[in-house]
Amino acid sequence: MTERTTPTFAQRIRYICGGTLPPQLSDWVINDLTGPGAAGRYLMRILIPIIPPLCLFLLIPGPLWMGLSMMALLYLPLIYFTVALMYVYRRHRLAKHGLDPHLADARERQRGSAERLDYERRHGRA
Repeated sequence: MTERTTPTFAQRIRYICGGTLPPQLSDWVINDLTGPGAAGRYLMRILIPIIPPLCLFLLIPGPLWMGLSMMALLYLPLIYFTVALMYVYRRHRLAKHGLDPHLADARERQRGSAERLDYERRHGRA
């Protein structure tokens, strides 16, 4: 039997809800948290599921703008803090899976080293 490289549906739901995956899926976890599209996946997992409960504000009697403004009073700070805490969340999830939290900023280090090499090449230091 071959080893799975992606989580099953049940494992994925558990992962989205904050659970951990088996160690053989570590590569998938690293790619999910640090790979291409990681920021978009993170934002969707947090910002989309909260919309239906916020829509309950539309059931409050009164003008539509009042329900929408109450939704906005909760949703806009949620967006702000979700984006602000993205790095912390990634590091936490990596550590929770027994992985090195420094993997969260590996892309930034690669980009920084590429910029440094380019700078040194342009200014005759390399």
